[in-house]
Amino acid sequence: MTRAFNFSAGPATLPESVLRKAQEEMLEWNGAGASIVEMSHRGPEFMAVAAQADADLRRLIGIPDDYAVLFLAGGATTQQALLALNFAQPGQTVDYVLTGHWGKTAIKQVTPYVNVHIAASSEANGFHDIPARDTWQLSADAAYVHITANETIHGVEFRDTPDVGQVPLFADFSSSIASEPLDVSKYGLIYAGAQKNLGPVGVSVVIVRRDLLARSGQPRADIFDYRSHVGRDSMLNTPPTWNWYLAGLVFQWMLAEGGVEEFARRNAAKAALVYGAIDGAGGFYRNEVVPAARSRMNIPFFLPDDTLNARFVSESKAAGLLALKGHAAVGGIRASLYNALPVEGAQALAAFMADFQQRHG
Repeated sequence: MTRAFNFSAGPATLPESVLRKAQEEMLEWNGAGASIVEMSHRGPEFMAVAAQADADLRRLIGIPDDYAVLFLAGGATTQQALLALNFAQPGQTVDYVLTGHWGKTAIKQVTPYVNVHIAASSEANGFHDIPARDTWQLSADAAYVHITANETIHGVEFRDTPDVGQVPLFADFSSSIASEPLDVSKYGLIYAGAQKNLGPVGVSVVIVRRDLLARSGQPRADIFDYRSHVGRDSMLNTPPTWNWYLAGLVFQWMLAEGGVEEFARRNAAKAALVYGAIDGAGGFYRNEVVPAARSRMNIPFFLPDDTLNARFVSESKAAGLLALKGHAAVGGIRASLYNALPVEGAQALAAFMADFQQRHG
């Protein structure tokens, strides 16, 4: 079997060695007589898996002790709604910096519960940049400030952590978490769907400063209360055990490969290859994001017409390059270069782009 290079934006490519280990352990985990997916989440076997995953993620990202880590079912969109319920009073102001599609989604999830103030937005220019920090109009009494660290669809990424003063900074890191070193202490809360850099779809990670859990928030069911999940080690109800286990294997793989410092090097190299192919094409390919805000993880680009876009997707798939069709919201082509995509994948894409231009330019 030959695996293709998978540029999917999510669910995304996973390390082959992780998939093979999971395959080996599928029927029986660690001599226990059953699969890990068949065991009680409160049994000693899975409890050990969960504890190891927590420890490995803390080591991988550098999570301080005064932050709690949660592994929760579902995706980042669910967490977006829970932010307001857990950390803001009914009708309290929350500040959102809008830089793309997923920022708009985040705002939609909290609108029923709080007063959303858009402190800055790049929507007027098509989400091709990040508003300069000195243009942000932050609220002095906001419950928190929210950013989307990397916009998966529009290909815009914060390259530095913005200073928002004493108000806690909350960030959706779904598509860039663990892709480079991160100072967690600059954030009040970080959340991420796992299905891009951390593991499979179906489980999310929430990293929250413990003192923020003292906030009363809004009336909510116990299952929507982060404090209850922290108190039960993310096992308030039955968690997605297989997804959690598989994410744990990815953490171990990343640590063995050299950690976030090594992946930062690889991700920079991959992005340079693809952006180099775009910028060196004389306009045949174009990326519309301001260079200083370009994402390393998701690179959208466009060809001269839609007919060529469709041909590019078809021919690239035949060449073993998968999932390069752009999101419906923007069209064109999109290459997602997450941690598990090897540098060879970016090299193959850049070579294909050059060949395609030669044949169709």
